[in-house]
Amino acid sequence: MALRMKSSMFVGLFLLSLAWKAAWAKVQVNMEDRVEVFLGDTAQITCMFTVSDSPDNVIIQWYMITKTNVRLRIYYGNSTMQVVDRGGQFTDKISVNGKGNSSEVVLTIRDVKVEDELEFICHVNGMTAGSDEGRTMLKVFASPDRPIITGEESGISVSNENPSKIGSCEAKNGYPRPNITWYRDQSSLQNTPGEVIVVTLVTKESSGLYTVQSDLHLNVVKKDKDSFFYCEVSYLVPGGTKMTETNKINITVYYPTTSLDVWVESPKGSVKEGDTVEVHCRADGNPQPPFTFMHNMEELKSELNVLVLKDVTRQSNGNITCTALDLDTYEETLGQTELFVDYLDPVVLIPKDTHVIAQGEELMATCNAQSSLPTHTVWFKKGKKVAEGHTLTLKDAVFDMAGTYVCVVKVPSLEGLETTGSLRVFVQGRPEIKKSADPVQEVSPEKPQKLSCHARGYPTPVITWSSSDESQILKVSQRETEDEVLSVVSVKVTSDITAYCNASNDHGTVSISFNLKAIVQTTSSAPSTSVTTPLVPVTVVAPVTVTTVTPVTPPKRVKKEGSGVIIAVIIICILLLAILGSVLYFLYKKGKLPCGRSGKQDLTKPNKGGIVVEMKSDNTEEAVLLSVNGDKKPPSDQGDKYMYVQK
Repeated sequence: MALRMKSSMFVGLFLLSLAWKAAWAKVQVNMEDRVEVFLGDTAQITCMFTVSDSPDNVIIQWYMITKTNVRLRIYYGNSTMQVVDRGGQFTDKISVNGKGNSSEVVLTIRDVKVEDELEFICHVNGMTAGSDEGRTMLKVFASPDRPIITGEESGISVSNENPSKIGSCEAKNGYPRPNITWYRDQSSLQNTPGEVIVVTLVTKESSGLYTVQSDLHLNVVKKDKDSFFYCEVSYLVPGGTKMTETNKINITVYYPTTSLDVWVESPKGSVKEGDTVEVHCRADGNPQPPFTFMHNMEELKSELNVLVLKDVTRQSNGNITCTALDLDTYEETLGQTELFVDYLDPVVLIPKDTHVIAQGEELMATCNAQSSLPTHTVWFKKGKKVAEGHTLTLKDAVFDMAGTYVCVVKVPSLEGLETTGSLRVFVQGRPEIKKSADPVQEVSPEKPQKLSCHARGYPTPVITWSSSDESQILKVSQRETEDEVLSVVSVKVTSDITAYCNASNDHGTVSISFNLKAIVQTTSSAPSTSVTTPLVPVTVVAPVTVTTVTPVTPPKRVKKEGSGVIIAVIIICILLLAILGSVLYFLYKKGKLPCGRSGKQDLTKPNKGGIVVEMKSDNTEEAVLLSVNGDKKPPSDQGDKYMYVQK
């Protein structure tokens, strides 16, 4: 009995010691709730633990929970060995860092796939210290491709009873599934019965990724023609959420016409006679209905809803009406505009066309033109402005006032509206000759000289020519206008003459003279060889004409001075020298001069120491005696027509 009691006491003490030891021995495991990683990246799951007794004998085991909620071991290890379970999902893509004798182990999963999104368990067995485990959820993320939006190409009518499809938005290859939200301008669109319907289609690809397509159906209204639609895609990423917006689209909305806008497109601003007018018509509905144009109750043809009126006149004034017919409701809508055509009538000149006034009289001419707008008048003569206003006044008329006056009437406020008229004015009176710049002219006898005479007057003057010595005057040209005449003649000048231009009409005659001075040509003889001989009296019985041929220099043009005496003396001296040379040469040829010969010469008169020469001209019986210096002596001093030349 005592032995039994001792045994029972021993067993109780042993159990008590075990319980006491177990109470102080403990294993604790700490793990993250979730680890997030992008598709294809590497995931690391950390398992931290503490063991109060014999940490060297710890056994580490990793498990996974399958999609069907089955617990499968994928790893086993302690301080001496590490084993990856074969034939599993993670056999070739996991590794564990750390052993049983450490306080931390890390499970590394390479190239994470969508199917790797599982819950992982780290189980730590501390043998006598007991065991514990922790859990971590592995989350996998894949960002979708850029979303694509497409809108309906055909128009959508506001009269449709049910919501019409607006467009479609698609986001591909996302994980977890992306969400799509539609927006109109800045407002999101949610499912609303009878107004907004959003249809979403989710497709899971073989890769485990999701493709989401969302279609928007809407009851459109007229203001939607100016609205922009787009969709927003939101998706999860490690540590948060991201959003991506699509491009914005605009839809074509069909709505009925309620009003028309009619206007003159061309020309801009005021319309004048002769313009081509384009009238446009536009409806506030869509599509644009067919239009009909009426002008002053007359239907006109149009092209592409544009009415073209060519070469409009003031008779084109009036209402232009545009009518639109709605093909859905067959209702007509009217619009109109007013067309006003500005005009400017031809000028009215008083007096008109031509007018004749006498010299000294006064002329008052007026120029007016009827217009729908204020006008401005300017008078021009030969392109220069001479007056401004409707009235032109010419006082104390002179020939310079004759000519064509052009009045130009313009509308300053409308470019291109302009008209003109002309008035020809003749000033009646005795002719007037425009004086030549140089009435005295020096001319060469070799060339005919052209003279011009410009006369004016009304009636047109008649020009005649005459000269002081009845020289031949040849008419070259004559140009006449209604009050002017220009005459050009050619005169052959052989000596100084005066030519006269005479202009005459019904009111009188005027003349102008042209003094033509002939240019005298002079020649100089070549030097001759002088002969020294005794002077003896020589009698010339018969008249002789002697011609001396000597080289000459080109003739010089000598300007004639005012006094003719000097020129006459020079000419006489030259002639006397020529005659004397001729006589001496003739005597020498006849042997009358000794010039180295022997013997004596008989003289008719014993007038020793001088030479007596008798000279006669072929053209006159008058004898001319030349003294040694060439001066001419009167017949009374000639001594019976003899001339003595003293040594």
